[in-house]
Amino acid sequence: MNRRSLLGAALATPFLARGAMAADTVRVAVFNVSSALPFYVARERGFFAEAGIAAEAVPLQAAPLIVQAMVAGDVEAASNLVTLEGANINSRRANTAIYIQLGGQNDRFRMDQFIVRPGFSATSIKELKGARIVSAPGPANMSAARAVLAANGLQEGRDYTLTEQQMGVHVGALAAGTFDAAYTLEPQATIAERQGAARRLEAGVIAKYLIGRPDAQAFAAGGALTGKFLQEKPEVAGRFAAAWTKACATIRSDASVRDLLVPFMNTSAELAPTVPLVNFAMVKDLTPQEVADFQTFVDIAVRQGVVRSAIDVKTFLRAL
Repeated sequence: MNRRSLLGAALATPFLARGAMAADTVRVAVFNVSSALPFYVARERGFFAEAGIAAEAVPLQAAPLIVQAMVAGDVEAASNLVTLEGANINSRRANTAIYIQLGGQNDRFRMDQFIVRPGFSATSIKELKGARIVSAPGPANMSAARAVLAANGLQEGRDYTLTEQQMGVHVGALAAGTFDAAYTLEPQATIAERQGAARRLEAGVIAKYLIGRPDAQAFAAGGALTGKFLQEKPEVAGRFAAAWTKACATIRSDASVRDLLVPFMNTSAELAPTVPLVNFAMVKDLTPQEVADFQTFVDIAVRQGVVRSAIDVKTFLRAL
């Protein structure tokens, strides 16, 4: 073998060795609403595999369960952990959940919204007096629903009842008339609307009524890693974040990724191309105003008692 052949073999060795190595397993808690899309894009488009990551989905359909799994060490990451739940656990146990990506919500990037069943007379949130309302599950979602209703002059118990239910039952509950309205998330809202089970009252309600600007980015959920994972396996975490970054960029540039809503989120093939998505923003790309808006959102939750004590959001954001 000549010198050039020896050099070529030497240069190829690290890549061959890396390719022969087993992929690093990362267990990811997944809450199946449309804000979980980066996980499925990264896995199904091969971005995790390219980064040497074997991503294992752990379905958990409530934010408190995801937090418990992160604390217990049952998962290393979460696809779309509710940020108020993340803020709360970090205020009690620092460095538990570190966000690398946030999902911005408002009327343009639809996720949080109120919908009503056909035949119910309300045409605005303030007209939900007497309504039986079903809410997305978890303390943070329930609190957001109550706060938006309060901003519209409505008081629980006096003007409405609020019951939390898993996302999968929202459409059927409205269609059956069990509930009059829902504080719900995507894709359930669009599914309900297209099936004739509901009509939309208003979307982007957190940005409008809680942050105070309809065009604000309400960062209500995002992709997170455990502090333990970041500390013990920083190189693996970095590769995971790189695949996640690529997935978010692909969502922005390739509308066909909505096809993944069909097999993983019970969305019809006809409906999937029209389901609204949040603004999938990596923490490293957030503007100072967006960070300030996020702090405002968390501060409101502190005053409501959803987050136990004041916390600087920058302490649980990581630019990777």
